[in-house]
Amino acid sequence: MIRYDPFWKTLKSSGESTYTLINKHRISSSTIDRLRKNQPITTTTINDLCRVLNCNVENIATYIYSEEDQLL
Repeated sequence: MIRYDPFWKTLKSSGESTYTLINKHRISSSTIDRLRKNQPITTTTINDLCRVLNCNVENIATYIYSEEDQLL
């Protein structure tokens, strides 16, 4: 399962807020909601967040093994 817990820590230390992400950087409010709920987002969105927050992918998302993961 992909979790976005690192994103919230990175956001807090960046000086940005969900408000500035939405209104200044044009990240949609639905994307913020998806991050809150650990729902899938696109790699393009991850790229945008890394650019805005000046961070690496691991500062946005992490993978945690889960028995609920879809079988391949």
